[in-house]
Order: sequence, then C-alpha cells, then structure tokens
Amino acid sequence: MHLEIVSPEATLFSGEVESVIVPGTTGSFQMLNNHAPIVSTLKEGTVMISGKMDLDPTVKDKFKMQDANTTLFDINSGTVEMRNNKLILLAD
Repeated sequence: MHLEIVSPEATLFSGEVESVIVPGTTGSFQMLNNHAPIVSTLKEGTVMISGKMDLDPTVKDKFKMQDANTTLFDINSGTVEMRNNKLILLAD
C-alpha cells in the first residue's frame, strides 16, 4: 500500500509500505494492503510502520528505527484516511 505522511511543515514520507499501526482515539488499529476505506482521528502516541522506508535525510531525525523493517513515528494528534490502497496520515 502507498503511505503518505504529511505534517504542517512538509510531506515527511511518500512510498510503499507493508502495514501501519496507528494510535486511534478509541484504540490502536492496523491497516494492511487492501484495507477497507476508513477515516479516523488519532491521539498522542507512536505510529508503527512495517516495510523498508527510504527516508529523506532532512526528515530522518523525526523517525526511529526499531529494526531493519520497522520504523516508529511519534505524533501528538492527527487524522488518517485509507482509501483505494492509499493511506494518508496527517500528523501533528
């Protein structure tokens, strides 16, 4: 699936990933390839992204590598939309 992470400052990442776990306001949930359409608000927490991410050096410090295939991204709040195998994460 295609993931796009957008912050107020810039687009932090745009590329293919395997799965994403987000801290939804009513509980964490995971989205995989071909997930049903969904829109949800997010609370403070950590987004866990599975799949090799080629991060731009200018934004690499905003992400933490858990292992070779898992990247962590801390957010204060946000919104996520999944539709047509494209996940857009608006993060604050």
